[in-house]
Amino acid sequence: MRQAIRALGLAIYVVWLVMVVFTISLVYSAFQLGVSFGEQRTSTSGGTMTLSLPFSMQNNGFYDISNLNITTIIQETNGALVTNSSTLVTSISSSKKVDITHNISISLDEMTRASLSRLLFNDTDLDVDMSLALTYAGVFPLKISTNSTMTWDAPLSNLNIGNLYSIDSKIVVPTIFENHSLFNLTGTMRLELFNDLNQQVGVETTEINVLSHEDFSKNIEVSVSGPVNVTEVHLSFYTSVFTYEDKVIPIG
Repeated sequence: MRQAIRALGLAIYVVWLVMVVFTISLVYSAFQLGVSFGEQRTSTSGGTMTLSLPFSMQNNGFYDISNLNITTIIQETNGALVTNSSTLVTSISSSKKVDITHNISISLDEMTRASLSRLLFNDTDLDVDMSLALTYAGVFPLKISTNSTMTWDAPLSNLNIGNLYSIDSKIVVPTIFENHSLFNLTGTMRLELFNDLNQQVGVETTEINVLSHEDFSKNIEVSVSGPVNVTEVHLSFYTSVFTYEDKVIPIG
């Protein structure tokens, strides 16, 4: 019995020794991970803005990295989801280096949904949650996360209708907005005039071509039949990057 106890004690000692050595080598290896970052890039295509974050990871440790997952969630302050972008690297072997680009994409077309439509018209701050998760040595899950904010610049910022006035059988509608976004806005804008009985009394379509970070200001003439009391202007935008219909602006 005494020999069995001695053998069991020796086995436990060996197991603890292996665990200590493994833990020390694991911690040492973790500090041998090298990360270098490239220059971030912003591109626009088809109504989607993409922020690309390139970086390299050098695994100089003793163990493989698996299931590396980088996720960025961008939300309005009220919790409405703007985008959820993920990048997955299945494996980084010991002594290997990989080049990774994490792309964060924001679609203006998605912003035509009711929950996000105000982002077309209002500059604001967005909440950014970024996390990095991986499995080290096949058994140890690790995760870190950060929280920050980013400034959102709206393509139709400060949209406004000035004081309407009449010329002959037309009503002049001074229309202004500021394109704060990274996109050029090219397309058409449709104006519909409604009276106090909610009847359409005039409609006009005009071209828009507004470069990024430039303003739009135009007196748009809308033909009407006889004197009318305009109480609402309805605006619809059909551009190369998004379509948004029936923005209602009260008059008076």
